[in-house]
Amino acid sequence: MVPRSGLAAVSAALLAMNRRLEVRDVLQTIVASARDLLDAEYAALGVPDDQGGFAQFVVAGVSEEEWKAIGPLPRQHGILAAMLHEATPQRLADVRKDPRFGGWPSAHPMMSDFLGMPIADGEQVLGALFLANKRCDPAPHEQRRPASGERGCAFTEDDEELLRLLAQHAAIALTNARLYERSRELTIAEERTRIGHELHDAVAQKLFSLRLTAQAATALVDRDPARAKAELHEVARLSGEAADELRAAVIEMRPAALDEDGLVATLRTQAQVLDRAHSAEVDFECDGVRALPAAQEEALLRVAQEALHNALRHADASHVRVALTRRGPSVVLRVTDDGAGFDPGAVRSAGRHLGLVSMRDRASGVGGTLTVQSEPGKGTVVEMEVPGG
Repeated sequence: MVPRSGLAAVSAALLAMNRRLEVRDVLQTIVASARDLLDAEYAALGVPDDQGGFAQFVVAGVSEEEWKAIGPLPRQHGILAAMLHEATPQRLADVRKDPRFGGWPSAHPMMSDFLGMPIADGEQVLGALFLANKRCDPAPHEQRRPASGERGCAFTEDDEELLRLLAQHAAIALTNARLYERSRELTIAEERTRIGHELHDAVAQKLFSLRLTAQAATALVDRDPARAKAELHEVARLSGEAADELRAAVIEMRPAALDEDGLVATLRTQAQVLDRAHSAEVDFECDGVRALPAAQEEALLRVAQEALHNALRHADASHVRVALTRRGPSVVLRVTDDGAGFDPGAVRSAGRHLGLVSMRDRASGVGGTLTVQSEPGKGTVVEMEVPGG
């Protein structure tokens, strides 16, 4: 039986697992929860690929420097293979004495007692969760002192049952996270299709107008040069608008960079692109912000894009600054411009929202808030705050 205090800890661990939506966050929560609950020095969880290795592998109890020194990820062999391929738990007094033990890299921490549990959804094995080096309770004076190199503690049958319970709930949390990510991928694909249609409609209309205006200029160039010149100015204006539409669409279709580069690098790159593409100065600064959950990163990126679009296309700003900073337990995105500004109340009553409704929806969708400060002639500040990070 798990003591009452233990039941509370188990409950907290299960809630933490199911509170996460991103697969990587779920894996890290599972590992941390297992290590804390079973009082182990080390914990790890590997998600297998179909090539004899691991698609994802997370650890707890190993520093970043130690992890880098260990080297490549382990392969599916020995005891790990038994958990993955036979879906059987493994509880060993000393993993080094097991005939399946194949050694480890020189930088690998020393491990002895070992407890491993497959994470399975029905017959499908989703991963392998394992712990090493059970922390010893203070030994009574009459207890035998362990011999040199021997640890005086080990994982128990109760530990194995507790880890089995965690693994069952971990399978549910991991499956839910995968379903969430797949649905998010479908949403992104639908969003890109919508943007593609809008891009086609907007640019096709601009190109049609360009063609008609250029034809008119050609017809007027001999008999009315002044009007032809005016038509050519219109051609230049329309071509500029078409180029802006293309730039905006390309930037909006690039959130996939979040998966590879993260929010900070993506915002920095987009600020550099816009700085080169527009006469306005666009810069970016970041202070103490690291990776966020994917949903929050995408919402922050979209709000930043909308605010940049408004500043460069509608406000005629000469300087736009994008800042990403920490504020206590939260992360704050702040887009400031020195453009024409506007009266937020007048914009709302006129039915022209400049994307404000969409930005507020994106902020609230990830548990954040959005504020907009602006006055005619005094520029605009768009600020979005999200928890965590």
